[in-house]
Amino acid sequence: MLMPKRVKRRKQFRGSMAGKVTRGNRIANGEFGLVAAEPAWIKSNQIEAARVAMTRNMKRGGKVWIDIFPDKPVTTKPAETRMGSGKGTVEYWVAVVKPGRVLFEVAGVEEEVARESLRLAMHKLPIKCKIVAKADLEGGEQ
Repeated sequence: MLMPKRVKRRKQFRGSMAGKVTRGNRIANGEFGLVAAEPAWIKSNQIEAARVAMTRNMKRGGKVWIDIFPDKPVTTKPAETRMGSGKGTVEYWVAVVKPGRVLFEVAGVEEEVARESLRLAMHKLPIKCKIVAKADLEGGEQ
């Protein structure tokens, strides 16, 4: 699972997911990418499941870049616990994703294989996404 090696603060506020992304909305490394269409928290195990689905479909050929990292801790309190007595313990880590963010990039395989791999990865994620080519984003779509 992806998570930070160490953090300055153990627990965080929930924060805001309002607005579109201003950074991370270009395909930097690969030829094809998976772009988020709505805001969400994506868990580290969902990122890993998408990565595994992509690499298996590509038969471990090509290269995959993961452009998001789960650096936000999410806490929960145990079931049937009374109110008060502080914040709960850290249960899992999430990446905060806003619309327009490039999640994954793929290179080194044919277009059909890349699109199918990204489609399989899309089904592992809790948000709507779209598959784009590097040429599409360079044309000023966003």
